[in-house]
Amino acid sequence: MKITLTSEQKKALELRHNKVRDVHECDRIKAILLSSEGWSITQIAQALRNMTLPFRVI
Repeated sequence: MKITLTSEQKKALELRHNKVRDVHECDRIKAILLSSEGWSITQIAQALRNMTLPFRVI
């Protein structure tokens, strides 16, 4: 699933990622950013080293 982000949205997520301390939230932000770059769900899960996906595919 491809997510389209504006440059402002991408920058906001990157800033949030740098500030947040919750590891799970960081992983969700990374998943969104990687999806917006065209990564598949499988690639994202492998990159995050998750055996199961912690986010729902809609």
